[in-house]
Amino acid sequence: MPRATKGCARKRARKRLLNKTEGYWGGRGNLYRKAMETYIRAMVFSFRDRKAKKRKFRELWISRISAAVRERGLSYSRFINGLIKSKIDLNRKMLAEMAVNDKPAFDKLIEQVKACI
Repeated sequence: MPRATKGCARKRARKRLLNKTEGYWGGRGNLYRKAMETYIRAMVFSFRDRKAKKRKFRELWISRISAAVRERGLSYSRFINGLIKSKIDLNRKMLAEMAVNDKPAFDKLIEQVKACI
């Protein structure tokens, strides 16, 4: 009697993995073991980089705000402190957007902050 090897379930699982790795370079896309190693590694990178992406964007927003604020004679930390004191609740994404695309509104914001400092 032959031993059981999961039959069609195993084949379906392999097929599913090989479909996910379709387009990978060389044997990484069509050899099961290499495909499995590459797929696991890809998923680790994607998980890690979803977190890193958030950090990178926050870093970008802060540097944009800092540059815009320095042009107007303030430092980033004093600007953020002024926003908190004047009870203006805007996140860094919106502040960066204003600094780049809506300069008049950002100038008004700076004036309000300077008044509170």
